[in-house]
Amino acid sequence: MLNTTLARSTADSATPDEAVQALVDSAARTINLHADLAAVLSTNYRETSVQVPIRREDGTLVVAHGHRVQHNGARGPYKGGIRYHPDADLAEVRALASLMTWKTALLDLPFGGAKGSLQIDPGQYSARELEAATRRLALSLSHVLGTYRDIPAPDMGTDARVMAWFMDAYSSRNGYSPAIVTGKPIALGGAPGRTAATGRGLAYVLEAFARQHGWNLTDCRIAVQGFGNVGSWVARELHAAGATIVAVGDVHGGVLNQSGLDVGELIRIVEAGGAVVDLEGPHDTLSSSEVLEADSDVLIPAALGGSITAENADRVNAAVVLEGANHPVTLGGDAVLNERGIQVIPDILANGGGVTGSYFEWAQNIQQFTWSEQQFNQTLRDRMVAAFGQVQAAADSKHLTLREAAYVVALERVAHTVELRGYS
Repeated sequence: MLNTTLARSTADSATPDEAVQALVDSAARTINLHADLAAVLSTNYRETSVQVPIRREDGTLVVAHGHRVQHNGARGPYKGGIRYHPDADLAEVRALASLMTWKTALLDLPFGGAKGSLQIDPGQYSARELEAATRRLALSLSHVLGTYRDIPAPDMGTDARVMAWFMDAYSSRNGYSPAIVTGKPIALGGAPGRTAATGRGLAYVLEAFARQHGWNLTDCRIAVQGFGNVGSWVARELHAAGATIVAVGDVHGGVLNQSGLDVGELIRIVEAGGAVVDLEGPHDTLSSSEVLEADSDVLIPAALGGSITAENADRVNAAVVLEGANHPVTLGGDAVLNERGIQVIPDILANGGGVTGSYFEWAQNIQQFTWSEQQFNQTLRDRMVAAFGQVQAAADSKHLTLREAAYVVALERVAHTVELRGYS
């Protein structure tokens, strides 16, 4: 198990990739992984950084930096989103690429792990500027991408429109290639259900957890930090399942009502360009950080990584933390939550619906068939529930936390594939 003292001491000093590697190292010790094989799995296959000049509409030139990290491709082509955020530096992308390796293995998908970024704030750029930057990034990375090599997807700061530009730019050099990205508009080969897949997957995992522990979702109070695509969809799905959404927050602040918030109205406000604090009617106003402390049964951090740390984990007021974002709980935060008996359903399991939906879309593109949304959602549910069951079984049999068990299951699968292929 992860050493608590180490976790606390490195909470504020470890880079994101160091934090993820500490979890992998702990899993490797649990399964007595051979040192040579551990060395293969602890490093990235390829790291590519590119310069992306962006000519602004006022004539000025901004030189942004783009990254693509391919961690491990033993189980299939690399898969991972492209994030547009000024803080998405190489250390963060390395961590996210590693997480994708373990996530795809845990969901038993035929992919390896990768991640990409462009270090800009997309909110500060016009649509024309974003399109130009995306096309430049796609062409600059095209030599390391491919339908059977590396398939990007949307992530924070990107969406279906960005994927359409990315696909078109890549296709201009390689011929029509709809399977080069996932998360596309349906008219360009996207799959119905893909946009909602991460949020729905979170709801499916929580439903499985509730059944395992004898909970009734209609008695559950949910707090959601982050109300973008993931947060809004999981709130919508859990509200439809009978849960009470008591707190919601975004970058502008949060709202709280222990009797339940109007989820439909919150979604309408945000889709119209507003913020959750624009909600009218009875509620208390919170800061974004205070949403993490809201009295609830389940807290869903669905914003940025590193939201729950050793400094604020003792103020979390929920029985379960369901990780919607990637790496939202630091090592130190995880240790504190564990000491307090708060169960954490880890990101590589909980938010795996997005990459699972991407697999469905990729398969649709290369096989030239179309999913119905009902079939998409049912197959997504089946995979998420099965993955939860495997993690819970490993946790029970090896006396591990759910996070430790998830990494053990994933590491065993990747290591076995590497051995079969003869990498070591």
